[in-house]
Amino acid sequence: MRDNFEVPQLPAEPTAEERAEYVALRLEQFIREGRKDEDGMSFRKWQAMAKSEIAIAIAEAEMAHEDDQLSSKRVLFVVGASMTTIGFWGSAVSLNKVGYLAGALVCGAAGLFMLLVAGGFQFRKWHGRRQAKKRREILKRIESLNRRIKRLEEELDDEAEELEELLAKARRINRGRKAS
Repeated sequence: MRDNFEVPQLPAEPTAEERAEYVALRLEQFIREGRKDEDGMSFRKWQAMAKSEIAIAIAEAEMAHEDDQLSSKRVLFVVGASMTTIGFWGSAVSLNKVGYLAGALVCGAAGLFMLLVAGGFQFRKWHGRRQAKKRREILKRIESLNRRIKRLEEELDDEAEELEELLAKARRINRGRKAS
């Protein structure tokens, strides 16, 4: 049995299989960390933790899908509008209905706006991955700290037991001296 059980990191854009594996490993971690002296964990407690982890995984997947879908629609709309604008004003310039400078300014502005929106989409994706990485690192530090605290608690419990045994021996010695 593994003593230092760790759940692997979830990738930035996990597949359904990766999410399922992550949830299964988190549940295994709950079982391993929740039991005391081989008694195990109560089924109700495990069930509540399982439901919570599964609900969180499903909610995260749905939110990621909705965010990606909304951003994709926004980028698609802006690209379509920009291309239409560039095409219209390019046609107007080619038919000599509008001056070259005015057409160039409108087409340039539409193209720049299209690039900014597409770049903003990529920046949001990059920023989201960066934030997720930071959160994972923070969670790893918290889990490490929790493990160290548990280890210290166990050491303190062992030390307390040793001190209680020493105190009991000292009391027995004192009783033996008083009796004689």
